[in-house]
Parts: sequence; structure tokens; C-alpha cells
Amino acid sequence: MIADRIDAITRIPLDRLKAKPPAPRSVKIELTDQCNYACQFCSLKDREHDHKRVMSLDLFKGITAEMRAEGVEEIGLFYIGESFMAPKLLIECVRYLKSELGMPYVFLTTNGSLAHPATVKACMEAGLDSLKWSINAADDVQFAEVMGKPPRLFAQSLRNLRNAREIRDAGGYECGIYASSIQYDGDQAHQMSQMLERDVLPYVDQHYFLPLYGRMTKQTEERAAELGFQPTAGNQGRVGALVDPLPCWAVFTEGHVRVDGHLSACCFGADDQYDMGDLTKQTFAEAWNSDKFAALREAHIKKDITGTVCDGCMAYN
Repeated sequence: MIADRIDAITRIPLDRLKAKPPAPRSVKIELTDQCNYACQFCSLKDREHDHKRVMSLDLFKGITAEMRAEGVEEIGLFYIGESFMAPKLLIECVRYLKSELGMPYVFLTTNGSLAHPATVKACMEAGLDSLKWSINAADDVQFAEVMGKPPRLFAQSLRNLRNAREIRDAGGYECGIYASSIQYDGDQAHQMSQMLERDVLPYVDQHYFLPLYGRMTKQTEERAAELGFQPTAGNQGRVGALVDPLPCWAVFTEGHVRVDGHLSACCFGADDQYDMGDLTKQTFAEAWNSDKFAALREAHIKKDITGTVCDGCMAYN
């Protein structure tokens, strides 16, 4: 199940708790920096340029071939942007990873509003192993407030989830269907529970909650309270299996590649301040164990990130 895979990444094994660890088992790659939502809690808003870029297929093939040669076993076809904004590329990437590279596990998280049946079926036929919906609104009102878009997209996302389950079951595809949600506070939590029971849980293999990670938002505490959530320290994994925020697992156990090919040290690294390497100029191995990345990991191991790029993270302030 998906929760077991998440826990395997967020818990740092001793053999990886070093300045220059082995290649990560899992890497997330941003196929496009576009998204049709404007979520209050998303780091995509940190970017100053227009979100219209798409990764070239040649770059994708080159870096994932290097990753597989280094021992990477899982590729997530998403990072910050919404991958269903580039459906043809998404399908081709799944096909390449499974048919040509023999990647053991290919997974995808989506807001679901653009996960139309034809594209979902094509991804499953190409060998997608896991498809997860990120569902973070309890109703139309909260959706419009938090996601900043018309409620019809919320209804479309739930409809697409039901369709995905029907497609998976009818076709006998070996693709897990999952969902995650931010764990809200107070009355929002109760409303969320009712919606999930009715519209989500009957159609997924597993659902889990996530805290609102502090790095995900620049909202004020007052604004967060209005929206029904309160940021927690750093990225501590999923609710029920939270880990200490320092050292941060994202620095040791999972790679994160932006649409421009830059390797980020942060799982919310929408801009370049956390860049540790450039995969258009370096191999994945060179960037993963660059001197810059090694120095940052040393600071995390010592639990003293003062003066590093991680110094401003809400996890430590």
C-alpha cells in the first residue's frame, strides 16, 4: 500500500544518513510547472515567472536513464506542477519508464480535475503503478476559498476519481488508486470526514492524512486560521507516522527535479534557492553528491542548519 512506501522514504536508514549517500530509491520529476489550481498552501506561488514550461522528452529520458543506472527504483511523475496539464508527455513518460527502462514503480499525484478518463486509461495501459488524488476541500465553498478556482473543478475531480476506479477495475490494470488530504482543524475536520466517507473512500484502495507542512505556505497565522488549517513544522511525513523534522528526510532519501532539470534539496523547492545541481550540465550522480549538497547534509546530520538554505524553513523557526 502507498502508506508503506511513504514511510520507507520519510524514515532515513542509517546507511543513507551521510554527506554523500547512495542514490535515492525514489525521485520526483516535474513534467510541467503549470497548474490549473491556485492553492493557498502551495509553494508554486513562490515562482516569479509565468508557469508555461514543459520538460523536454529528451531531457526526461536522459536523466531517468541515469537514475535507473544508479539504482533508482521509483519515479514520481510530478513535483510542484500538475502533470495532467501535459497529458501527452505524461503518457509517453510512463510508457518509457515501464517499457524501456523497466522502472519497478511509477507513481503520480494529481489534483484530479484534469485526470480525464481517456488519459487515465492510457497511463494505466502504459503501466502506471499508482495514481493518487490530492483532495483538500470539504465542499464547494472551501474549494473556492482554498484552491482559488470555480467549484466545478472540485466536482470534476471527484467524478474523475470514480471514473478512474471503474477504468482500473474493468481493465484489470495493476494500478493502485489512492487519495490524501490535509488534516484540517476544528469544524473543517468534521466536514472533511463526511465528504471523504461519501465521495472518496468507496473508490480508493487507501486514504491518508497529511499535516499542512510549514514550508508549503507563506500565509500568515491569521490567514491560515481563517482557512481552517495550521502549518506544522517542516515535512514530517504522513499523519500517524510523523518523523522528526531535523534531519529532514528530503535531503537524504528522495530526489526532486524541477521542470528546468535542476535538482532541489527541498520537497517544496519551487524556486532556485534550494538547487544543488543542474542535470542539464551534470549527471544525476554528480548533482546528488555535489559538494554543495554534501555540505547541506552535514549540517542536517549535526542538527544545526544555521546559515544554510534551510535556515528559514518554518520547521526550525
